[in-house]
Amino acid sequence: MEFDQAFEVPLPPAEAWALLMDIERIAPCMPGAELTEVIDKQTYKGKVAVRLGPVALSFAGMVKFEDVDAANRKARVKAQGADSKGRGGANALVDFRIEPAGTGAKVLVHTNLTLSGAVAQYGRGVGIIEATAAQIIGQFATNLKAKLAMDGSPAAGVSASAPASAAAKPISGFSLMLKVLVSYIRQLFGGRPAA
Repeated sequence: MEFDQAFEVPLPPAEAWALLMDIERIAPCMPGAELTEVIDKQTYKGKVAVRLGPVALSFAGMVKFEDVDAANRKARVKAQGADSKGRGGANALVDFRIEPAGTGAKVLVHTNLTLSGAVAQYGRGVGIIEATAAQIIGQFATNLKAKLAMDGSPAAGVSASAPASAAAKPISGFSLMLKVLVSYIRQLFGGRPAA
């Protein structure tokens, strides 16, 4: 399945690009994510936990930058993961690019996602995966803005000796499912999706 999302970063495009390419700095902003190993500047290992009602999914896998075009501020990332309980896996090819937006930058994300095994059954019908992904991206953008505000200097990097941040909390199944349900109902009746 393929879907598109976008979010804004309150930094000029060049600074937003530098920030988004600093995986160790931004990983804690991704809901439920934990960076477990840096293999090299293009390859990372990690875990992502998502709770959907009574179903808790935990994926362990690898993310690799396959193509990086710094001049045009765009990149392609390949992600592969398997559920820790053997219920299936996920493979994603994610293209993102940064464009100017007012005084900041807009990040445009295109995802081509393939789910396998029982995991594929959890998101069948009514666009549940796309709606869930939109909520995750929304939470990531909110967490990123909060991190920038807390850092005090948005463009300042994190020194190599700085301690690693704790992983973001797993995504709340109840609040996420409520947002997804509201978004779906609004789409059914021709309204705007919930943000």
